[in-house]
Amino acid sequence: MAVVRVRQHVNPLSERYQAPVAMPDWSEVFAYPQRPLHIDIGCGKGMFVLQMAQLVPEGNFLGLEIRKPVVESAQKRQQEAGLTNLHVMFCNVNISLRALLESWGDRNPLQQVSIQFPDPWFKKRHQKRRVLQPELVSTLAEFLPAGGRVVVQSDVKEVAVDMCDRLTENPHLQRQGNLWLPESPFPAQTDRERVTLEQGLPVYRAIFIRS
Repeated sequence: MAVVRVRQHVNPLSERYQAPVAMPDWSEVFAYPQRPLHIDIGCGKGMFVLQMAQLVPEGNFLGLEIRKPVVESAQKRQQEAGLTNLHVMFCNVNISLRALLESWGDRNPLQQVSIQFPDPWFKKRHQKRRVLQPELVSTLAEFLPAGGRVVVQSDVKEVAVDMCDRLTENPHLQRQGNLWLPESPFPAQTDRERVTLEQGLPVYRAIFIRS
């Protein structure tokens, strides 16, 4: 089998990622589509959402990832696991997330969104490529119900601070506490989180609640 090389970082502003994705039929994607939905933005290989779907069978999990070959590998893992509460799809969230959420109609089950260890894009001229842009924050605030959560994590403090600043700008999202969370609120870990903690390095975490 040929090895498919996947770039670690892709430019979400390039033309190839501007086309909106086709909307799934959620009744075909999930066995019980109205169960509480957790969306993991930038799910990578999908190992986090795979574990979450196994550990929390009463919830549905949707992983969104911009690198198509990575998505295809994650979809194979989901199929092999036979999970009917998990779906992973190719998506540029800054182009398609609103349409995805609107496609649920009035029965939108979204309860929680996680953005974990996103590409840092350190250079100032590249920071417009970061995933959490103001319009995305507005979309999250609009579609999350009261009490819904946005959970952000990064091993790069600058990126974690930037995500928190973006979320704080929206009056409908309130940070839970003023300090970084000492532990993850989830029973599963991303690959990056596990490696970071094994190295004894800090992870910067925060939760925002939809008021």
